[in-house]
Amino acid sequence: MSFQPNPGDEVVINDIAYTIGQHPAAPGLAYAQAGRQGIVYQLIPRNGSISGAKALKVFFPKFRIPAMVYQSEHMEPYSELPGLQVCKRDVLTPERNGALIGEHPDLLYAVLMPWVQGLTWFDVISDQKQLTAEESLKLARALAGTGSAMEQRGLAHCDLSAPNVMIPFFSEVENLGAPSAVELVDVEQMYGSKMDRPDALLAGSPGYAAHRAVHSGLWSSYADRFAGAVIIAEMLSWSDPTIVEKAWGESYFDQHEMQTVSERYFAMRDSLQNRWGSKISDLFIRAWESHDLSSCPTFGEWFVALASANASQAEAAGVKEPEDQAADEAAGQTVASAPDTGVPNSKSANGDHSPKSISEVPPGQEAVVNRLFLQARALEDEDKPAAALEVYRSLYHFIPANSAMQMEVEAAITGLDAKLNPKEEAAQPVRVPFYRSKKFMICSAVLVVLLAGTVPTVKILADQAEVKQQEEQEAARLAEIKAAEEAEAAKAAALKQKEEEKKKQEAEAAKLEAEEKQKLAEAQKKEEERKALQAKYDKQAKYEAYLAKQEQLKKEAAKKAQQEKYDKQAKYEAYLVWKKEHDAQVAKQEAERKAAAEAQRKLEAQKAAEEAARKAALKKKRAQNVVTLIAHYNKAYNAQKGKKIENAESYARDFKNLYNSDASYFKGVGKVAARMSAINKFLSNNNYNLPNL
Repeated sequence: MSFQPNPGDEVVINDIAYTIGQHPAAPGLAYAQAGRQGIVYQLIPRNGSISGAKALKVFFPKFRIPAMVYQSEHMEPYSELPGLQVCKRDVLTPERNGALIGEHPDLLYAVLMPWVQGLTWFDVISDQKQLTAEESLKLARALAGTGSAMEQRGLAHCDLSAPNVMIPFFSEVENLGAPSAVELVDVEQMYGSKMDRPDALLAGSPGYAAHRAVHSGLWSSYADRFAGAVIIAEMLSWSDPTIVEKAWGESYFDQHEMQTVSERYFAMRDSLQNRWGSKISDLFIRAWESHDLSSCPTFGEWFVALASANASQAEAAGVKEPEDQAADEAAGQTVASAPDTGVPNSKSANGDHSPKSISEVPPGQEAVVNRLFLQARALEDEDKPAAALEVYRSLYHFIPANSAMQMEVEAAITGLDAKLNPKEEAAQPVRVPFYRSKKFMICSAVLVVLLAGTVPTVKILADQAEVKQQEEQEAARLAEIKAAEEAEAAKAAALKQKEEEKKKQEAEAAKLEAEEKQKLAEAQKKEEERKALQAKYDKQAKYEAYLAKQEQLKKEAAKKAQQEKYDKQAKYEAYLVWKKEHDAQVAKQEAERKAAAEAQRKLEAQKAAEEAARKAALKKKRAQNVVTLIAHYNKAYNAQKGKKIENAESYARDFKNLYNSDASYFKGVGKVAARMSAINKFLSNNNYNLPNL
């Protein structure tokens, strides 16, 4: 019998009774979430609260592996790490759970683990839920901390993606523990030195997989670095409304954009630079341009950079960006009014540089400029002029104005544009005399051809001459470039030779100076030896005089010590008598003080225990009341939908009475206040439709 439970069904696992949870958004259906390897059901302890819920992961047949038992045993110690509480797992085996598996064979090697409350990062991106800068920084730090702790133990998740990153503090149900701001789930592919390699490896999730490194599957200690860098960048950028609007959909990047130069890449890089600083943007650039996973930044590097990040600075940058964007749009409209010639203008009409020109390449863009230039050249060599033209045009905006590279790129754009879009003759040519007109010349040429009987035409000769002239111009341009490169190389060689001669002279001068210092040091050493010998003789004489004086003092001290010994003995005997009496009195007082302190301590401990029990009971009751309020609201909503207005009013009054019993607390929990507002409207007007919350 397959495992297809309904809400409220009871399941007994390891002598503990659980009930299947109900989906909060779909009453009447079990709370289940489907993944790539199986389905996860929510189990609520029969004698517990929703805060102690468990997750039962039922694997698809392909992923029911007996080695899951061994793997889970080695995972359990890592459940103490922040963000890895799901590593505390219990695998259902035939030996321990034979009766249950016999009734539901799908539960073979299913895993029981803690249920993590809250949204996934996938939900945040899909719903375009914008964060504050403080929330962004908190999430990014938490993920970097979890990743760093895992790297230090040689661990890797190996399927790090938005659906597998949980955000517990976006939860309406209060967690009685102290969870991490970020929790990782779906850890069955986890890499570790004691873990067995899975039979079926995953190649990463779309929008987070590095296409250069992933071919057959991820399973190494470096597997999380690229995906982690992308998710951390997403978390930091999700307080920027511009980035949220540009998101592809279920992730910020489309999988086809991974590690390519695209509009979304530049937008995220610039947002990180402006809002969080160059350290963080440089780490993102390193990950994006990496050729393998081991060259991506470690989570420790992310954690150090995020430790010095400032959320208030990011908020201030977010306020300033709309003003700068308005100025840029105004400047862009000025530039857009100029006619489009196919080549970006390097200067405006008055000779000044346009806003799109830059005087120098900003730090961190040199690698992008070089990669774009080489990519365009490679496309030209592959005879792909259209693609090469697009790359050259993208490159043009990132190179210094009036530089040799800019002139070369302009020439390449002009040549490719002419090759792809040959220009036609002007619509209204300048009026020329009849005997010089094209029509007269063509007619004359045709007449000559007919008379001479030759095959070549004037047009072919003219085309050949034009092609030859273009080849000569291109050869001249290449010769100029080559001459400039040779001159530059000669200049560099001369500078290098000059530097070598300078270093040689400095080395000789240093050698002479070292010899002089050595001679001076030897002379000083001899003088010091002479002074040391004289000091030794003087010291010996003083020491002999000192010994004689010490001998005399020793005799006098012995005599004095003997007398003091007699006096001390008498004082000591008197002290013993006094001490005995004093100790008895002190012991009595200490016993009385300890008895009073013990009584006071017991009284305070009793009060503290009573207060702690009261707070724990209130906290548990409040958490259960939140669930009850949500249930009352859902019942009222379903009754109204079923046209049972009296039942709906009854459930609504139950909701209102329970809410008013602790309104100050419920007001700040999730959407409970919004539900209360809807209930009040419904009770005052039966025609008001309760929203689906």
